[in-house]
Amino acid sequence: MARDPYEILGVRKDSSNEEIQKAFRRMAKKSHPDLYPGDKKAEDRFKDLNSAYDIIGDPAKRTRFDRGEINAEGAEIRKNPFARGSSYRPGGSGAQSGFAFEDLSDLFGGMFRGARSPGNGTPFGGGESAQNQDTRFSLNVEFIDAAIGAKKRLTLPGGRSLDVNIPAGLLDGQTIRLKGQGGHKSGGRTGDALIEVTVKPHSTFRREGNDIHIELPISLKEAALGAKVEVPTIEGSLTVTIPQGSNSGARLRLKGKGIVSSKGKAAGDQYVTLKILLPKVMDADLEEFLNGWNNDYNPRNDT
Repeated sequence: MARDPYEILGVRKDSSNEEIQKAFRRMAKKSHPDLYPGDKKAEDRFKDLNSAYDIIGDPAKRTRFDRGEINAEGAEIRKNPFARGSSYRPGGSGAQSGFAFEDLSDLFGGMFRGARSPGNGTPFGGGESAQNQDTRFSLNVEFIDAAIGAKKRLTLPGGRSLDVNIPAGLLDGQTIRLKGQGGHKSGGRTGDALIEVTVKPHSTFRREGNDIHIELPISLKEAALGAKVEVPTIEGSLTVTIPQGSNSGARLRLKGKGIVSSKGKAAGDQYVTLKILLPKVMDADLEEFLNGWNNDYNPRNDT
């Protein structure tokens, strides 16, 4: 018997949808199979997380689960049609049985795992037939791919290839919909694959809206005399002029070198914060020069 999805995600039954989403994303990041290659238990834990989120992460399914209409696996709970209060009607449009889900559990080469979305049919008519078999997944995306966009060709378990467009400017937590790539129930339409994206952090770049921020180490000589240096951007390196007399904390703006908005707006900017770094071992000539440098300038008195 499947565990209670609230218990799996570590949330209370009165938790908000936002709290449930945050709990899922936090636990999914820590439990992703990519972090534990070859660990079957880690793979099972991640699959349980996706299954739990598929039930209570969807407000409609959560309501049905809380009412006892579906179980923790999303399957209908068949009730006695002859019990008091039953709405049994002979000849009603009974729900179809025999789900024919395409096995997508290994979709995208194990980068993410999905949980099927069972239908809403009831056994004795009056119920809603399952038309929507959307399937949820989680996917880790590299920062640069999310920033500038990418196209991935992935192979499904049956050998069929699937081209997935990662749109430029994709945000952490956004969902990509792949039409017609979800589950299928006999008599209903094929659902869509809903891929919730986690954007991996980058060691150099940090995103704020459509702007990119980086910290650039420079030498004392470059700061004092100015220099031309190579600066990384999300689309490759370019040459930037460090103004003479630059201080740590000074910020340079590279216009249009940020994220290109998917809504057709102007691209964001890249901000480069300068950080003066001295050598770990002091150069003897520099030390001699500084000791003999007669200058009364005191930055602490500079108002």
